Amino acid sequence: MIIEINSKIAENLSKTELGVVNYINDNEDKLSELSIVDIAFETFSSPATVSRAIRKCGINGFNELRYKLTAKTENTEVKDLNEIMNKSLIEATSVIQHMSIPNVLNILHTMKDAKRVLIFSRGPTHLVAQELSMKLQVLDFFVVDVEDPQIMRIMSKNLQEDEVVIILSLNGETKELIESARNAKLRGCKVITLCCSSSELFEYSDYTWLGYKHSHIAIRNYEVTSRLPLYIMCRILVDFLVENIEHRD
Repeated sequence: MIIEINSKIAENLSKTELGVVNYINDNEDKLSELSIVDIAFETFSSPATVSRAIRKCGINGFNELRYKLTAKTENTEVKDLNEIMNKSLIEATSVIQHMSIPNVLNILHTMKDAKRVLIFSRGPTHLVAQELSMKLQVLDFFVVDVEDPQIMRIMSKNLQEDEVVIILSLNGETKELIESARNAKLRGCKVITLCCSSSELFEYSDYTWLGYKHSHIAIRNYEVTSRLPLYIMCRILVDFLVENIEHRD
């Protein structure tokens, strides 16, 4: 029995929720093959009901239930896959749990008031910057996306006060990004840094958003670390801007 329930827990469960728990316990051997949607379908409930039933039993959601199952299995592939999923879960939840709402709103207001938005990034992080740039352009922002170190150095020395620089960086150690942030600050521009490590960049930034950096490196020879936290941060910014524009219309 993967979910232990006592009389107190049972009293707190609705008939449908109890059915969900019983189904999970009765099908423990194939639980690794089921999604939360599958369980909801089989119990004539909803994913929200499945999640609520699990939480009422003292388990923090469906993913934790899977990890409990992992500890009991001898299947190495199942264990490995659950560990991999756990990395993404930790990154995503850490970004959300540690974000400051007032800080993010300040970042958004600064972006909305800008005459032009320049996005500086380097290496694999430029893929995140490209997506952010494209989405901001669709929302009618005047956006310039720069990856070339020499170009960003030159442009950062010729900025206007009504322009905003957004710096995306995983480690915050790239010299040309730090130099460009310093240049932009000296020009009186607003500088926004989205980063996953405390950095010298923060000294030259008006607003910073510190994401979570997992110690896991996907491809060790090339130091290809996950940019998922940066993607999530950018998605939050874009989604809020979309909602704001739709409500204004």
